Amino acid sequence: MAKSDIEIAQEAKLENIENVAASLGIDKDEIELYGKYKAKLSDEYISRIKDNKNGKLILVTAINPTPAGEGKTTTTVGLGQAFGKLGKKAVIALREPSLGPCFGIKGGAAGGGYAQVVPMEDLNLHFTGDFHAITSANNLLAALLDNHIQQGNELRIDTRQIIWKRCEDMNDRVLRNIVVGLGSKADGFVREDHFVITVASEIMAILCLAEDMDDLKKKLSQIIVAYDLDGNPVTAKDLKAVGAMAALLKDAIKPNLIQTLEHTPALVHGGPFANIAHGCNSVRATKTALKMADYCITEAGFGADLGAEKFLDIKCRKANLAPDAIVLVATIRALKYNGGVRKEDLGREDLDALKKGIVNLEKHIENLKKYGVPIVVTLNAFVSDTDNEMQYVKQFCEERGASFALSEVWEKGGEGGINLANKVLEALEKPSDFKLLYADDMPIAKKIETVAKEIYGADGVDILASAAKKIEKIEQLGFSNLPVCIAKNQYSLSDDPTKLGRPTGFNVTVRDAYVSAGAGFVVALTGDVMTMPGLSKNPAAYNIDVDENGKITGLF
Repeated sequence: MAKSDIEIAQEAKLENIENVAASLGIDKDEIELYGKYKAKLSDEYISRIKDNKNGKLILVTAINPTPAGEGKTTTTVGLGQAFGKLGKKAVIALREPSLGPCFGIKGGAAGGGYAQVVPMEDLNLHFTGDFHAITSANNLLAALLDNHIQQGNELRIDTRQIIWKRCEDMNDRVLRNIVVGLGSKADGFVREDHFVITVASEIMAILCLAEDMDDLKKKLSQIIVAYDLDGNPVTAKDLKAVGAMAALLKDAIKPNLIQTLEHTPALVHGGPFANIAHGCNSVRATKTALKMADYCITEAGFGADLGAEKFLDIKCRKANLAPDAIVLVATIRALKYNGGVRKEDLGREDLDALKKGIVNLEKHIENLKKYGVPIVVTLNAFVSDTDNEMQYVKQFCEERGASFALSEVWEKGGEGGINLANKVLEALEKPSDFKLLYADDMPIAKKIETVAKEIYGADGVDILASAAKKIEKIEQLGFSNLPVCIAKNQYSLSDDPTKLGRPTGFNVTVRDAYVSAGAGFVVALTGDVMTMPGLSKNPAAYNIDVDENGKITGLF
């Protein structure tokens, strides 16, 4: 019987993180230790290497996720390990996992098999406390807002137009819509309030887009928490919240250094959801990784229609980054699932279903080519894949101008990714002419429509009247030049999660919109995507335990 991911991780021999740092020329005084296997990079180190030449930036993305599994993080980690096998100096840059999906359906986010970042349990649970700091900063702002109203409301905040929400790093559906201020006069004003999951907090997005502490404080100061009785925005700066929030985030802004099973260095920092927020690890970690090594291998959440689009149109735009190559991950099982095969039947060869479902991969290839970056499609191999199926996918990709490589990193670690690594190195020799999908000066509704038509394949966009009114106000406030962050389900290219493959003949419905003025983007909510998810009938939490020796079981 194959070992589970957590068993493989627990049996691994980890290097002391000081030795991992030393392999990159980092002195032990330039890291801040969190035990033997975790550390934060110091501001002094980041400053010391700021004039180093940038390495190559490689983005790993995927087709739309399915219950069959794709293995994007596994591929990212395995590719980094494969670069090490080839004697290349590479650093991986990933997001931190959220407790919500860890205890829910999705599980953790440390990779899988013999392509994992470790310590796996620490990473998936409390790690270095970054999410706690973000949650605390978010809720401090909420507390200062309600306290300001209680203490006389000098800013004349309209309690019907409070838009700042509290947050919690857990899937807790009953907190979506709540009533606060019940009790006596001293307990505050009664009003409706809401929670979002921490990874959907604007503080998370700000931390992940901030260049340094000064930039972080500037972005925090611009957060709009409410509107006053005249309709003018009230900001975190108006509430005198910025200094205290920044103090809570002073360590969280520093990238975390851990390692893979093969001791490849990995920076794991920040974690905005890709279906709700912009889905990328921190700009600070990515830019630091580019200075630390010849290759930075990073990923963006969920499918390329969400994570990659936001990586390219938000993160790259904001941080002046440009990828040199893109790896697009697929599995034959997931493609057959898109072709209508039931999950329990995916192990059987079915070329007809593969041909029907591969249109999902085709659309993602077409989308990524619009950005002008060389593309490598990789099949994350399963033992049930047949030669006929693999050959069909290879030919399909190459006919569409994308390189192809089979990846066996789950089973073989870095050794199983050498073919992919060589294909990526070949792609890096090709010219990359990176371009954004839309211009800054395009109206917000037009930006939403551009993403919906060009990336999702929609015929058009239906913006509900209430959302249109909010977009109009956002533009009146001077935010029309911001990029758009579209909150959409991850399972379909459309806003309907049941439409698999490559749906056509649909419109995307925008039901709400708001500006994240601190983060610097406009959020458009489509379909019924939730900013506070709920747990399933049988959440993963049921299977997680710890024994008398402190050994954790059941994480995946």
